[in-house]
Amino acid sequence: MTKSIFKNCKITAIKSVVPKDFINIDDEIRFFDNSQKKLDRAKKMLGYGKRHICDKYTTAVDLSYDAANRLINELNIDRKEIDTLLFLSQSRDYISPTSANVLHGKLDLDENCAALDLSQGCSGYVYGLWVAFSIVQGAGAKKVLLLTSDIGGKNANVANRLVAQVFGDSASATLIEYTDIETPAYFILGSKGKDWDKIVTPAGGARIPIDKEVLEKTVIDENGNPWKLNQGIMQGIDVFRFTLDYPPKNIRETMEYASLNVEDIEMFFLHQANKQIVECVAQKAKIPLEKTPTNTFSDYGNCSSNAVGINIAQNCNNLKGNVLLSGFGVGLSWASAIVDITGIKNLGIDIAPSCKETTEELKQYWYNRFITKGE
Repeated sequence: MTKSIFKNCKITAIKSVVPKDFINIDDEIRFFDNSQKKLDRAKKMLGYGKRHICDKYTTAVDLSYDAANRLINELNIDRKEIDTLLFLSQSRDYISPTSANVLHGKLDLDENCAALDLSQGCSGYVYGLWVAFSIVQGAGAKKVLLLTSDIGGKNANVANRLVAQVFGDSASATLIEYTDIETPAYFILGSKGKDWDKIVTPAGGARIPIDKEVLEKTVIDENGNPWKLNQGIMQGIDVFRFTLDYPPKNIRETMEYASLNVEDIEMFFLHQANKQIVECVAQKAKIPLEKTPTNTFSDYGNCSSNAVGINIAQNCNNLKGNVLLSGFGVGLSWASAIVDITGIKNLGIDIAPSCKETTEELKQYWYNRFITKGE
């Protein structure tokens, strides 16, 4: 595992957004045999509630642009002062170029600002922070803008109840800055790559390209859930065992690394897989449930790489001192960090506008580019 201490870096602001459209679990009672009793039991145990879903044309890049633009404008940040832009997502707009470069242009950032894509799932927010802190501490950057977003809700088949009722879409823009005041931040990250296939989307990359069979063939599992190879597949029991083993140990190790006790931590912002998993991890890690929010899952669903980010935006108001962040999942991977959140400007969670460009319009634009000479 990787251990890191940073002394002159700090999260100074965060802004989150969600799409306007949402699905309420109460409107899906048909998937609970039209039984209010079964639905209420699932809501109480797993925390099902509301999840915001992107429309047909809106992407993770659109959400990230809106979050970043709002943060920059609301804080009146000079765009030329942003040294590095990081975009962390499993939902890129194009194979090339990087979405970070697309966002760099849309945000009108300075040409001296580096732009980089990162790909990680449920542990992604903490991994992204680790990269951002490393850039500030080791590369001399003063301001790093970390954008985290995924749209697993949009891509889910509503008939697949292992997936559809879990995932929501969102984005966060987090500003990380250099500080002269020593503000120690502690990170411990790890991976169990031998189990990479426990959470996987088999098709869509170079190994299994999207073709007619991938798009048309559906396999129905023993519980009646439909699956395609270009949709995420999770080995639930194996992942649950992983969740009860590695993340709790990682949380305890990070506190020990920082020489801090539970009493020294103001809040524990854990990956919002679902209410039951958050509570199980908290109990195994021996951290208090009253300091471990689960409301983000109930209000926004599992936002994958942005789950920790939107959790912070929803629950960090009026907090001072150290908080612990913990993400875990795809990879399999895990990461925890202890950071001082004193003075953070939490700009809250807003509704992002829908993308106005249709897929059909974009296709025609690129077809035209093939036959139009450049300048």
